[in-house]
Amino acid sequence: MKKSHPHLVYQDFLSQSAGAITMRTDMPPFNDVRVRRAISHAIDRQAFVEAVGGRGAPTSAVSRGLLEWSLPIDQLGEGARYYRYDAQEARRLLAEAGYPKGFKTQLTVTNGLGRDLVDDAQVVQRYLKDVGIDAELKIQEYGAYVATTVQGKFEGLVRGPIGVAWEPDGRLYRAYASDSSRNIGHVNDATLTAMLKEQRRTKDLEVRKQLIYDIQRYVAAQQYYVYLNSGTITTSWQPYVKNFAPNHSFDYGNRAAALWLER
Repeated sequence: MKKSHPHLVYQDFLSQSAGAITMRTDMPPFNDVRVRRAISHAIDRQAFVEAVGGRGAPTSAVSRGLLEWSLPIDQLGEGARYYRYDAQEARRLLAEAGYPKGFKTQLTVTNGLGRDLVDDAQVVQRYLKDVGIDAELKIQEYGAYVATTVQGKFEGLVRGPIGVAWEPDGRLYRAYASDSSRNIGHVNDATLTAMLKEQRRTKDLEVRKQLIYDIQRYVAAQQYYVYLNSGTITTSWQPYVKNFAPNHSFDYGNRAAALWLER
């Protein structure tokens, strides 16, 4: 594009959505934090980014595109260690949890969101295989995926996208709160739910921001969802479009209302 349309303005930005491995945390073996941490250690996130598109960054629970709210991996405290690729440690944790020879499970993905998602699920499958987790790939038609898997009705693991969020509550509360209908991992953690409710009640912006950071550190240690990466998106526009900047949302109206054309 840059070669054929050099006059356009180009800008890269990190997505407000993310990729993740979801699991049934209410069922063995995924109700054991050691197993969840082993899965996280099994994924080489930087190599994964390069394998599935070459652009992006490993992400915490709040996608990297929400720059004001998202903690970089190295600021996740104790939980940062579980983002490190370490197949040997993954195997050790599995053995400690009672699975010295690994285990078999299922990895669901839909083909309704494009072939790329199926391809990257196979990359995840290979990483899991390397530490002894034999995940059978289940490719689900999109309608069935929405009717079952997206509702939390699945077995084993899911490789799927985490939807666009404009504000951290939309990402965190719906994924983790025990009373959330979108808690498809079936997380039931009273401490975490209390933290989520507290940030909802907090009006002071800086205090709330610290609470959001604390939540990201907490869930990084627990690994209820194993987050992979936020992709890099490139936007382009004509140079005569003024006062415009891209963002990964559906709020086209306000963006159009703020810009003007200078031709």
